[in-house]
Amino acid sequence: MLDILSITGPIYIIIALGFLATFCGLFAKSDMQVFGKFVLHFALPALLFSSLSQRSITEIFNPSYLIVYLMGSLLIVATGYKGSLHIYRQNPTTATFSAMGMSCSNSGFVGFPILLLTMPEVAGVSLALNMIVENLVMIPLLLIMAEKSRGNSSNKVLRQTLFRLLKSPLIIGLIAGFATSLLQLHLPEFLSRTINIFSMSSGALSLFVIGGALVGQSFQGVGRKIYPIVIGKLLLHPLAVLGFILLLPVTGLPPLDPSLLKAAILMAAMPMMSIYTILAQSYGLEDSSSSAMLVTTIASFFSLSGLLLLLQISEGIII
Repeated sequence: MLDILSITGPIYIIIALGFLATFCGLFAKSDMQVFGKFVLHFALPALLFSSLSQRSITEIFNPSYLIVYLMGSLLIVATGYKGSLHIYRQNPTTATFSAMGMSCSNSGFVGFPILLLTMPEVAGVSLALNMIVENLVMIPLLLIMAEKSRGNSSNKVLRQTLFRLLKSPLIIGLIAGFATSLLQLHLPEFLSRTINIFSMSSGALSLFVIGGALVGQSFQGVGRKIYPIVIGKLLLHPLAVLGFILLLPVTGLPPLDPSLLKAAILMAAMPMMSIYTILAQSYGLEDSSSSAMLVTTIASFFSLSGLLLLLQISEGIII
């Protein structure tokens, strides 16, 4: 158990330090937005490019991973949305953001640092594959659902989302990394070292930002509409991905490498993405979304520690 805590402990200590530094006034809440922009515009794109450009395209592009993670996420969207509508009597907009909270992981700010400590050999590849699923499918789909619930044109939202994605540094880093790998290009050493310096800054700073972003969020609204999101994100999402992993032999797709198998399950078990509350704020759902994010982030320390222990115990069974 101590080796599990040696993985999750540093992650959540850094998150706690970010929270305390912001809560005590050493940094302002607005500083976290600046740090977050640095991570999103420089550190993570550099990390994605560095991870992808140094591997062969066959090693990077893994259809089995993409299929199981995408199908598991879509299953949670469908069940989370229908359950929120019919069981918890939420309106379509609120139900959409409940489903978003259950199905969209914080792959970059929390998932990657944890994988870096547990499976560094696949951390970058897993992050890139998750970014493809989340940025190209999940977020556009859920935003279209949110706009349709308001009676707005889904085509307009899709165009706006795709336009933003094309300008996103993360997508640019993904495309550049894939292209460099595909063309087997080799960067000059001074340039590759510069990119590596930026990429190394992503881990600790992203966790620090998550902690600072939690300052000011409260448990207001905790109740029947919060706990399903927490359970859906931390328990049902990884179970759904595991279910599709077990169905891989039926599809005829090649089995996942043991490290990528564990990475897919762990990524699904992360708290919701950091922009969850920002997106929800545009629809008047900032209170419930911030409460859900706070509770999920705190609870994830225990759930992720338990999951890592289970994966360790089941090493010879499912892997």
